[in-house]
Amino acid sequence: MVGKKKKNRFLGIMLSVAITLSISLPMVADASSNDNFQDITGYQLVDGVTEPIYSYADAIKETIYVESELDSDRDGRADRIAVDIIRPEETEDGLKVPVIMDASPYYEKLGRGNESQIKDPDGDGVNDLFPLYYDNYFVPRGYAVVLPDMVGTNNSDGCPTTGGFEEIESVEVVIDWLNGKGEARDKDGEIVEAEWSTGKVGMIGKSYDGTLANGVAASGIEGLETIVPIGAISSWYDYYRYGGIPFYRNGPSGLSKTVTSSSHIDACAPVRDKIQHEADDKTGNYNEFWEERDFIKGADKVHASVFMIHGLNDYNVKTNNFSNWWDALAENDVPRKLWLAQTGHVDPFDFRREEWVDTLHRWFDYWLMGIDNGIMDEPMVDIEREADEWETHSNWPDNDSENVTLRLAPADDELPGTFLTSPLLEDVTQTYTDDAGQTEIQMVEDEYTQKENRLMFLSPELDKDVRLSGIPEVNIDAVVDTDDTNLTAMIVDYGKDERVDHNNQGEGIRTLDEKTCWGEESEEDSPCYKETEKTTHVAPYEIVTHGWLDAQHWQSLDVSEPLETGKEYTFQWDTLPEDYVFKKGHRLGVVIAGSDYQRLIADTNQTNVDVTLGESYVKLPIVGGKQALDTAFGFNGGTSPEQIADVHDVVEYFAAEDDFADNSVLKSLQMHLTAVERFENKQAGEKVVKHMKGFKQLINHQLKNDLISNEAYLVLKADANYIIDKWK
Repeated sequence: MVGKKKKNRFLGIMLSVAITLSISLPMVADASSNDNFQDITGYQLVDGVTEPIYSYADAIKETIYVESELDSDRDGRADRIAVDIIRPEETEDGLKVPVIMDASPYYEKLGRGNESQIKDPDGDGVNDLFPLYYDNYFVPRGYAVVLPDMVGTNNSDGCPTTGGFEEIESVEVVIDWLNGKGEARDKDGEIVEAEWSTGKVGMIGKSYDGTLANGVAASGIEGLETIVPIGAISSWYDYYRYGGIPFYRNGPSGLSKTVTSSSHIDACAPVRDKIQHEADDKTGNYNEFWEERDFIKGADKVHASVFMIHGLNDYNVKTNNFSNWWDALAENDVPRKLWLAQTGHVDPFDFRREEWVDTLHRWFDYWLMGIDNGIMDEPMVDIEREADEWETHSNWPDNDSENVTLRLAPADDELPGTFLTSPLLEDVTQTYTDDAGQTEIQMVEDEYTQKENRLMFLSPELDKDVRLSGIPEVNIDAVVDTDDTNLTAMIVDYGKDERVDHNNQGEGIRTLDEKTCWGEESEEDSPCYKETEKTTHVAPYEIVTHGWLDAQHWQSLDVSEPLETGKEYTFQWDTLPEDYVFKKGHRLGVVIAGSDYQRLIADTNQTNVDVTLGESYVKLPIVGGKQALDTAFGFNGGTSPEQIADVHDVVEYFAAEDDFADNSVLKSLQMHLTAVERFENKQAGEKVVKHMKGFKQLINHQLKNDLISNEAYLVLKADANYIIDKWK
């Protein structure tokens, strides 16, 4: 694949080609057409994939302008969307080809790819370059590559609206034109039609480009067959906010200015002012502005397949943007595939190049050419576990992942805070003070030390590996002494290890001088790109995931409500999704703190937060569930009751937590334990054992009939076994 020589140019209208390994070129002739124009679709397969049989050097390049009904700059004229197209020369003679589209706002300035390619690198007003390798690689294989300038950017009219409907519609009009709808003109004003297009479009792109793909797919537009979003946004609120806290001020308006065409910046100032006002940094609320930019609500309209790629350590486009979209697509049975890397905001071309190009090739062949190559029969999910070490799974989160309640518990002789996987039956409080200047390093380092500005909870050293797969949830019961504060939760892996250094400048990769080539070339456009390699470092810990909450949003992201001092609140929020293995011998840690100024706008109230342990917990999605975590922790799974009265307390705890279907379940358990208690008082050990075995049968029956939660069942079963072992 690397540096392949050009194949002989595909010649002849009827496409009569001898193919060594498999098939003849399919042809469909239009009887109504004249001798000089026939409707032909053709490709050549070798080893099940399309081969390069069309000349890249002779490919047709054109810039057209698609008419829209938008007037995003309010100048009284409809916005025209500039589109650069490259397609095989044979499309002039009847060849019809599908389209690979990368719509972007970055073709004038920031550029695309690791080498920041733009369309007009010499600034002479002519788009000489098609950024990235898609054109070099896919055009010779019988595809067209289409690169629209998003509304308000580069050569398109109008103003960007940072995720607004105008941006999505500016891409939709191009897809419609490729399907024979709407109107486009060339630079001379002549009408141009896409007679060469099969109408099948696949959108691809990293970051903003992939975000456009998500938004267009959520519109349900006809002709869009597949999307490949890479590190892409599914909800602009989740890009600029977390738990009601802005990551920084004036984000949407600032980005709009960054991508606006150089010639439109002044004219688009009123649009940016409107964006800044409606985004509402002051409250951080989710409002109509953000709802318009939430593509997840359109998941039920998606009929395009989705191949999603995301870095698990991407703190530009945070991982909730992939997970929420992924879950919504799953609920609507959208065909999908997922890669999760240990990098930050990095394109798979730069962290798994050969495997990526091969997989993408087969993906487009399947969804745009209709070639049955088995790609949809392969495992759905690829996850990078360590640097360049990948494993496959049938789904994400893992099908065997179960939420385990890990209760925050008091310090012991060694640790400043501990965990229980069973109820904490005593009332214990720990306190910290929000320090707006505290760094993340200060939050997580010196894990055995109690600190004024954070709470630290540590597991025992793990007896076995533990895999987390899914979205951790944080529940904190606390009293505060001001009307607002920020809350931070971090899940940390404590243990010296070599890990991908995703915090470095390259977010986990280093760019090398060596180049490899992917496709054919022309005088203007090379298919050769610098290679990269993973960067790793040996570190004593890894922050596995974060989550944050503005405490005033404790009830809803729609409304912020000042807190009452002295009142106990339950604060609940999710951390960012993850798939991570805590290794044997390491410790699992949870840090609870206040403001995280390095990532979000800090609160400066210096709030004192009194956290009620036992009532506060994290729910971890653990592969193998509670039993797997208990085994790794060396726990027996229960509360180690000294007497039956202690089991009574556990039952009442779970009743208060609504872990029983109704009050009759509670009464049946209480009655059984009261009977056992009589034998305990008489020191009748055999009777205690016999009736506790009956207690286990009772809770087994309740579990099978969905009368008791799985957690309550597991804890009570462990406690029953503990009592039985004690009296044997």
